[in-house]
Amino acid sequence: MQLDLTVLPDRLAVCRLPHDAPAPSWAAGAFVSVTRTNEELSVVCSEENVPDGVTAERGWRCLKIEGPLDFALTGVLAELVVPLAEAEISVFAIATYDTDYLLVREDRLEEARAALARV
Repeated sequence: MQLDLTVLPDRLAVCRLPHDAPAPSWAAGAFVSVTRTNEELSVVCSEENVPDGVTAERGWRCLKIEGPLDFALTGVLAELVVPLAEAEISVFAIATYDTDYLLVREDRLEEARAALARV
């Protein structure tokens, strides 16, 4: 399977808010993901938008799998996550209707790109 990856330009933050919090107005930028569960509200957005005091892991970069991807495809994430796991690179994955995104720590971005280039 040939997958084309693009590194998005923004530094991102992964934030945790209470499950009943409203979607924040600061969740803005070129890449935003808001996910609510019974336990939490997770927000991924440009780290420069995240206010002080918000529980957040900053310094993430995003690798976009160029899509759209067919829903019948299997093993897309596995093909990318396994080599990153073997290189001991943590991943935060997000899926949308059209494609998948992998967030890696900015200080590991070049290592991640090298590991994925070998796939």
